[in-house]
Amino acid sequence: MHFDDLRAYLQSKAGTFEDFPFGPEPLVAKVRGKMFALVSFRKSPLRISLKCDPNYAIVLRETYPAIQAGYHLNKRHWNTVTLDGSIPEEEVLKMIDQSYKLVVKSLPKAQQQNLESSQ
Repeated sequence: MHFDDLRAYLQSKAGTFEDFPFGPEPLVAKVRGKMFALVSFRKSPLRISLKCDPNYAIVLRETYPAIQAGYHLNKRHWNTVTLDGSIPEEEVLKMIDQSYKLVVKSLPKAQQQNLESSQ
């Protein structure tokens, strides 16, 4: 997966904006001010950290060597995915979708409904 494609997919999510709160890297994708993806893009291969259900996070780590516990994040709730081609793109997109949904689910109901109506 190329950076431009990854970035476009993240930006396609309702209410998403990019931020660089930690300096020039990583690019942080946020929805209503809450992080759902952190992309390290200056090195090859790309790496993306995504929020994940804790039980599913373990399954993914056991299934794919390119998925590790979140780098500098809560290791129970975040995975860091090395985009080296070993994980099918559909699976990466599914992980992004899950991360976005988990964060949206944690927002106040009014903000959730606002996002739904903007899609």
